[in-house]
Amino acid sequence: MKLVINGEERSFSASMSVEALLGELGVDPRKVAVERNLEIVPKSAYAQVPVNDGDKLEIVAFIGGGSDLDTFTVAGKTFSSRLLVGTGKYKDFEETARAIEASGAEIVTVAVRRVNLSDPSKPMLVDYVSPKTYTFLPNTAGCYTADESVRTLRLAREAGGWNLVKLEVLGDQTTLYPNMPETLKAAEALIKDGFEVMVYCSDDPIQAKMLEDMGCVAIMPLGSLIGSGLGILNPTTIRIIKETVSVPVLVDAGVGCASDAAVAMELGCDGVLMNTAIAHAADPIRMARAMKLAIEAGRLSYLAGRMPKKSYADPSSPISGLI
Repeated sequence: MKLVINGEERSFSASMSVEALLGELGVDPRKVAVERNLEIVPKSAYAQVPVNDGDKLEIVAFIGGGSDLDTFTVAGKTFSSRLLVGTGKYKDFEETARAIEASGAEIVTVAVRRVNLSDPSKPMLVDYVSPKTYTFLPNTAGCYTADESVRTLRLAREAGGWNLVKLEVLGDQTTLYPNMPETLKAAEALIKDGFEVMVYCSDDPIQAKMLEDMGCVAIMPLGSLIGSGLGILNPTTIRIIKETVSVPVLVDAGVGCASDAAVAMELGCDGVLMNTAIAHAADPIRMARAMKLAIEAGRLSYLAGRMPKKSYADPSSPISGLI
């Protein structure tokens, strides 16, 4: 008996029911729908409906819709978007909310600041960007010592109950470069205190490995100086970090345009965190959309595997049969 199943011809020894055919194919009848000769076969009739020589069948099942990009997991939580965005520097909270939505981000960083007691009714970020919709990632922006960072994140956990946090301990106000000795000290204290620490750090593979060994759940080397828009200055060291550690690696800081984000993803990074590149664009909403597409394109390019670089030309058209 010959059948055409999902466009391919297959041979079987004898006629059988739809149920028997599915069994022979190793397909769970509970998880599929079957069409026989352009007519739907009800699940209740699989055992009674015969399949005969020459029949054409379609066997279909549900699959995940949308993008074919894979997910990434940090601290046991899985996310579809590999773009993380900050919530500062926008002209107002309404623009912040619109940009985040356009970016497709699922994780947003939030700073911890004192409540304005002179006007406690003044709108707050959570009035526009809900922690029920997005994963809030409290950070320690503006902290220059380990003690300041630990204190800030303990307050953040008390305010919102968040254990997943982003640690950054800055070295000076001119470069905003990470102070690595203080970063290591703060990370150790936070991990002992039960925090899941994603850590902003220098693009140093040795320091990155130390942070992983300490228990940090994600390593976030800078692409270039915070807010500079200079792009990925040291792609080699970031690639080495990705090859050295087993936890997620996300480029943090320095991205200025969509091509910078794509470069980071083509290096194999698990994601990119940015703020200024979107918030200070002439059109933040459009830039947020561009960054979303760049992250997706860079990831697909990495997964596809680029062609090898060559030092000589290689014609794309065949040379045989030339006139």
